[in-house]
Amino acid sequence: MLEAAIFDLDGLMFDTEPIWVSAWDPAFKGQGLELKPGLVQRFFGMSQPRIEELVAQAYDNDPRAITAVREHVRIGIEEMLAHGAPKKPGLDELLALLAEKNVPCAVASASPRTLVESHLRKGGVDTYFSAVIAGDDGLLSKPAPDVFLEAARRLNAAPASSLVLEDSPNGIRAASAGGFLSVMVPDMIAPTPETRSLATCVCSSLLDVRDLIANEELG
Repeated sequence: MLEAAIFDLDGLMFDTEPIWVSAWDPAFKGQGLELKPGLVQRFFGMSQPRIEELVAQAYDNDPRAITAVREHVRIGIEEMLAHGAPKKPGLDELLALLAEKNVPCAVASASPRTLVESHLRKGGVDTYFSAVIAGDDGLLSKPAPDVFLEAARRLNAAPASSLVLEDSPNGIRAASAGGFLSVMVPDMIAPTPETRSLATCVCSSLLDVRDLIANEELG
């Protein structure tokens, strides 16, 4: 029996990753810099401070690079606060099933709280969540398990009986490190042998997760 379900947001609940990705190039070009190949893929699931650390390393502490990271955030937030982002298929159905089964839910995201709460409101799913852990709450970024452990604490749930839903390898690593059950629903990055070995299972959509829970094959 599941004690809790903890959701990532970007790429898992809402189709935000294309918006974030499209904001990187103009942000760096605006600072006279070229975006290094393969860098963005490392950022999925990471908090803003951790991304800034990686960018500082990649650009030899060039201050323009940090400015570009912050401009990327501004561009992405501006777009999503204005227009939102589409919900991922199966989100409504999965949340309805969890509510029916009285499984409390939390969001654990690397995005700023204002943006997380905006997505939840615009998507009409805010009432399903008893707790929101956001990227500006000061916890260590994924792949550290801190955000998931804090979510479980707030829901009074044991990690071993709580399900983490993630789309990124960093999120699955964090769930594994915290001792959680986990499902990967891939978005921008396909599962690797490593993530398949760490995840409880890999599903193609949230509808598949709903079916597994309905059939009592998770928990």
